Amino acid sequence: MSLFQIFNVSGSATSAQSQRLNTVASNLANADTVAGPDGRAYKARQVVFQTQLMGEVGAAGVRVSTIAEADAPGRRVHDPKHPGADGEGYVTYSNVNPVEEMVNMISASRSYQNNIEVMNTAKTLLLKTLQLGQ
Repeated sequence: MSLFQIFNVSGSATSAQSQRLNTVASNLANADTVAGPDGRAYKARQVVFQTQLMGEVGAAGVRVSTIAEADAPGRRVHDPKHPGADGEGYVTYSNVNPVEEMVNMISASRSYQNNIEVMNTAKTLLLKTLQLGQ
């Protein structure tokens, strides 16, 4: 694999992790939302990655194939005075688990940083190669 191909592979991973970070931010922003007028609460979303061939033999990157909604039921809290309460007095909140989302955010952030570091290292190696010819 050439050093130039590293930029494509790491770039695809950086883009995918960026989308994952945006999804986590959306989940955290909606963690305490209640069911809307349609009776459905916000569902946590998870990014699903897929391998993507990058042209050269043996070079594979990553791309986001889908963003799936979690199937877990929303958190139900008994609060009959809440305007969004159902007939039994329960309010349905989103199924977002803030602790899981924070772990997901840390993982995505570290992956993003690692791929940036890979690109910086490849850039440094290419520059040093050019300096050898001087």
